[in-house]
Amino acid sequence: MKELIKRNLIGKKILIFFVLTGIIYGIMLGITGPKVMSMAGGMRILDLMPTGYDAVYVNTLFDALGAEGRSTYLFNQLPLDLIFPLLSGISFCLIMAWFLSKYGKLETNWFYLCYLPVFAGLSDYLENFGIIAMISSYPHISVGLIKTTSLFTLLKSSITTLYFIILIIMLILYGKNIFPQKKKSIR
Repeated sequence: MKELIKRNLIGKKILIFFVLTGIIYGIMLGITGPKVMSMAGGMRILDLMPTGYDAVYVNTLFDALGAEGRSTYLFNQLPLDLIFPLLSGISFCLIMAWFLSKYGKLETNWFYLCYLPVFAGLSDYLENFGIIAMISSYPHISVGLIKTTSLFTLLKSSITTLYFIILIIMLILYGKNIFPQKKKSIR
């Protein structure tokens, strides 16, 4: 996997994955997600609840959505969210690897940071499969399925947050190296 990542540290390739990720994310946040939420009277969809959810919320959401809303969630929002984890996992993995290469840390244990977006993507897939199973089994959703899916939502959110905190720190450090501040002269 490491060699595959290293072979793909090409600026144009990283940019293409990043732009595609942004387009899919923009459609989900700007079009399909709001459409599903409006069908639920403004309730947040499960994908956008970083701290998870419980059986009461899931059942209230699916009741509010009605058959048409659940269908819209299943056939408009979730298909995009089956593309997004792959694209985001690849693009953010490559972005982290690019920064690590700039710091000369790609051949160290720091490389394992590149796997954070991959794990977030895997958690996102497991969350999505759980949501698909919940919609498909509605109104007889098992509490275990809800708890498991909520756990994957929480994992996805936590890993993504950790990744972006690390990336922001790396951006700041990288910026300081590229744009050194002028030293004050001592009089």
